Amino acid sequence: MDILSNLSFGFSHALTLNNLLFCAAGCTIGTLVGLLPGLGPLATISLLLPLTYSLPTDGALIVLAGIYYGAQYGDNVSAITMRMPHASSIIACIDGYEMTLKGKTGLALFTAGISSFIGGTIATIVLASLAPPLSQVALMFGPTEYCALVLLGFLCVSLVTTGSVLDGLSMCLVGVLLGLVGTDVNTGTLRFTMGLPSLYDGIALVSLSLGCFGIAEITKNLDKDRQTSPFRGEIKLIPNWTEFKRIIPSALRGSAAGSLLGLLPGGGPVIAQFAAYAIDKKFSKYRDEISQGAIEGVAGQAAADEAAARTSFIPLMSIGIPENAVMALMMAAFIINGIKPGPTMIADHPDLFWGLVASMWIGNLFLVVLNVPLVRYWLTVFKIPYSALFPSILFFCCVGTYSVNNSLDDIYTTAFFGVLGYIFFRLSLDPAPLMLGFILGPILEENFRRAMLLSHGSFMTFVEHPISGAILGIVAMIFAWQIVSGLLARRRPDKGSSHEPERIAPPAVSPAETYQARG
Repeated sequence: MDILSNLSFGFSHALTLNNLLFCAAGCTIGTLVGLLPGLGPLATISLLLPLTYSLPTDGALIVLAGIYYGAQYGDNVSAITMRMPHASSIIACIDGYEMTLKGKTGLALFTAGISSFIGGTIATIVLASLAPPLSQVALMFGPTEYCALVLLGFLCVSLVTTGSVLDGLSMCLVGVLLGLVGTDVNTGTLRFTMGLPSLYDGIALVSLSLGCFGIAEITKNLDKDRQTSPFRGEIKLIPNWTEFKRIIPSALRGSAAGSLLGLLPGGGPVIAQFAAYAIDKKFSKYRDEISQGAIEGVAGQAAADEAAARTSFIPLMSIGIPENAVMALMMAAFIINGIKPGPTMIADHPDLFWGLVASMWIGNLFLVVLNVPLVRYWLTVFKIPYSALFPSILFFCCVGTYSVNNSLDDIYTTAFFGVLGYIFFRLSLDPAPLMLGFILGPILEENFRRAMLLSHGSFMTFVEHPISGAILGIVAMIFAWQIVSGLLARRRPDKGSSHEPERIAPPAVSPAETYQARG
């Protein structure tokens, strides 16, 4: 009953006219930010942070929070329709864009909207009911636990990749190596920069993602003999009952994964989408269709994105520790307005805490009302010839890349990875594991060094800690299972054996005979 009374208290503050307008403004700005490649919520919140001086405290925080979780849905729109992802929508480029190529763009966008609503609703309930105890989970994770968790993520590449396991692990290793480019944070040594000042700060995630996905997809389409826009055919928006029954379990699994991983520093929507996709490829009844345009590949990752975006507020508001860069800016907004996030925040500012929690669900409802009816109009805008569409996509790629650091070098880097992404396509290599390695590689290096310093160089520290030891045990079992299943698959007789009857090829028909038959 305490939770219901607290939520009703929060809704009484969030449902005021001013806060409703602030929530709607944040969700709208966040959606537009997600649609533009390269901008993202981090840059937008940093630009709008000075405006919090002139806004009421609760209104300012509601706007910034709405930008953050509103951008998650906008990310899915650009990834599904144009295969131009942000960090939190890389997985949407797989099944989401495959559905676009099959003429199911409306269904994919509707699925992303409904799944985001489910994930956001479940995460809001988790945030309201379990914020204090769940925040202690994040405190139990140290350097050894994060190293083991990242290794588990690398092993899940076999479930994420659309190709062979060896290809996926190889691409993941390439991503880890690309993540090492730049200045070593601990020693200040330049690594793999080739003397180029533009690489001193490392490779930008925006340049890598837009190059390997956006530019490469344009190049692949232009390589065909006949270019057509993927937005064609009858627009199907509402799923039938069979498709709806496939959406719900996947969205629930993604919500659970996102709600948990949103608690961990360095986690959030980026890692949650990969975890949800791996879970679907393992436990879904339609696992064989995933990576080929399955609706589960959209529902799970969309729900995980929204759930992780909301539960990432738990460490900030409960123990005063921001778990990613966006939460660090949110902490700055709290401090600017005289609010100190931490264990006493709920007791000292109950109206602010519960009002912000209630506004998250209201914002979730705003996103559905705002985005789902607009799907049909977005698709009519995109239903133009590809010869006129791809220059616009290239323009937005360049603008988005340039806006990060205001540097032309980032555009050159994006073009380089666009060529590299096209080579990956010609070699039938999936770039999604590369992105996973690029994101998790620096996290692994940082925590491995920290663990070695704390243990004075002893590798036994990874086994001595219970959580890391348990995760490494799971890694070992999955690795052994992969090896055993691979060996058993090799020993099985091929389906196409000599016992099958020989197929007789039909007689060849010349073009002249075909023409006479049609005449």
